[in-house]
Amino acid sequence: MRAFAQLLDDLVYTRSRNSKLRLIGDYLKTAPDPDRGVALAALTGTLDIPAVKPAQVRALAEERIDPVLLKMSRDFVGDMAETVSLLWPAPHGAECAIDDGTLPISAAVERLRLASRTDAPAILAEMLDHLDPSGRFALLKLATGALRVGISSRLAKQALADAFEIDVEQVEEVWHGLKPPYAELFAWGEGRAPQPTVHDVPVFRPFMLAHPLEDKRVDLADYAAEWKWDGIRVQLVHAGGQTRLYSRTGDDISTSFPDVAEAFHTTAVLDGELLVRGDSQGGAAGSFNALQQRLGRKTVSAKMRDQSPAFVRLYDALFLGDQDLRELSWTERRQRLEAFVPMLDRDRFDLSSLIEAGSFEALEEMRAGTREDGVEGLMLKRRDSPYVAGRRAGLWYKWKRDPLTADCVLMYAQRGSGKRSSYYSDYTFGCWTDDGELLPVGKAYFGFTDEELRWLDRFVRTHTVNRFGPVREVERELVLEVAFDSIHASKRHKSGLAMRFPRINRIRDDKPAHEADQIATLLALAT
Repeated sequence: MRAFAQLLDDLVYTRSRNSKLRLIGDYLKTAPDPDRGVALAALTGTLDIPAVKPAQVRALAEERIDPVLLKMSRDFVGDMAETVSLLWPAPHGAECAIDDGTLPISAAVERLRLASRTDAPAILAEMLDHLDPSGRFALLKLATGALRVGISSRLAKQALADAFEIDVEQVEEVWHGLKPPYAELFAWGEGRAPQPTVHDVPVFRPFMLAHPLEDKRVDLADYAAEWKWDGIRVQLVHAGGQTRLYSRTGDDISTSFPDVAEAFHTTAVLDGELLVRGDSQGGAAGSFNALQQRLGRKTVSAKMRDQSPAFVRLYDALFLGDQDLRELSWTERRQRLEAFVPMLDRDRFDLSSLIEAGSFEALEEMRAGTREDGVEGLMLKRRDSPYVAGRRAGLWYKWKRDPLTADCVLMYAQRGSGKRSSYYSDYTFGCWTDDGELLPVGKAYFGFTDEELRWLDRFVRTHTVNRFGPVREVERELVLEVAFDSIHASKRHKSGLAMRFPRINRIRDDKPAHEADQIATLLALAT
C-alpha cells in the first residue's frame, strides 16, 4: 500500500504530463504482480468494488468522527477520501502499517471485493485502523473508484506502453478483452509471452475522433460532409455469437438498448450514432432528452421500448466479417458500409446520409439551419483517411452549430474537486418567472478562465446570504451569460427545463439581475 500511496501523492502534485508518465511507468515496472495490475485497473477506472459506496464511507466516518467537524472539514478540503484519511482516529494501541508490503493493495482490494454490503464497512474500518493517512487515502480511493489525480485512462495506458516499449495502439486493441490484474498484459510487456489475442470476443476498439473546425476552411473535393446527429456515439460489435453495444468511453450499454443488440447478428464492428425514434410521422430521430430516459438502465421495460424505440445511424465500418478495414480510406470503407447496411434490420439500423454542397459557403448555410432539423452540426471527413484511434490532425473535423445563450442569475455555489477544492467553482443559476420568482435552470463548472474563477470565488465569499453544508446561497445580483447546446422540457426540475452542456460564456457584471432572461424565453427554445 505504501508504494501505491506514494504514487498517488506524487501524481497529485505533478503537473507535467511526461513526469506523470514516468511516475506511473516506474511503478508498473517495479511493483509486483498482482499489485501493479490492481493499480493499473484503478488508474484506468476499471476497478470495481460493488460493496463499497461513497455514502458508506461517509456513514462509517461519522461513527468515528464528529459529524459537524467532518462536514466542515470536507467543505474545506474538497474531497471526502482525503478528509477521512486525515481525521480517522486510530484505535488505542493500533500500530500503523508504515512498512512496504504490510498490506498489499491486491489483498486489500480482494478482501473488499469478496465482502458483502453488510460486512464491507467493518472490513474497511479494520484496514483504516492500521494505516497511516497516506495509506488510508490510497485505500479509500481504491475502494470507491474515484482517484481524481489528474490521470486519464489513455494516459495510464500510454505510461504502460512507454515503460515496456510496446505500442499503445496495440494495448488499446486488446484492452477490453482483458481483466484485472492484467497478468497477460505484463507478461507480454516483459517479453515472457506473446501479445494477448481477442479473437471471437466482442471487444471495444478505440473510436476515431474529430478536431473542432473553428475558423478553418477545407476543400470539399478532399472532405466528405455528413450530419452530426444529437445522440450517443456507439460502437456495435458482434463476435463469437455475442453482440455488445459500447459507448464512446468503452462502457457496455447493451442492457439499456437490448432492442438494438438483439437485432444485430452479423460478425462486424460498426461505428454510429445511437438515437431513438421521435413522435413525428415517419419515425425520424427524436430529441436527446428522449434518448436520455433510457441511458444507464439495467433493465428496460417493454413499454419504454415501445415508447422510445432505439436505432443506430451508421457512420463507419471497422470490421466486416473477419476483415479489418481500418487501414482502408474513408471512401473505401464507406462503399463497403453502403453495400452492407441493406442487409440489416431497417427498423434498427440506417445509413448516415452524405451532404452534397456546391461550395463551402453553401455548406455554411446548411449548418446555420441545423438546429431546426434536430442535429448538432456537421462532420467533415477526409476522403483518404484511415480509421485511426484518437484525434489526428487534418483527418476529421466536427463543425458544431453555434450555441444558444441566456442571461441567468447566479443563485448557489459549491466548492470544486481536486485542484479546485479551494474555490467555489460549481455554479447554479436561474431565470425569472412571470411572477418574479427565480428558478434554477442549470449548473456549470467550466467555461471561465483562472482569473475569472478567482473573481467569482471572491464574489461568492463576499455575497453569501445562507449556507447549506458545502453549498453557499448568494445575493441575487450577478448575471452570467450561459452558453448551452440545447434545452429540453423536464419534469424533474422545478423550472420545467434542463440545459444540455451548459458553460459560463462570460460574466455580465454590467447587467442588472432583473434584466436577466425569463423562463418563458427558454421554454420557447426547448425541444
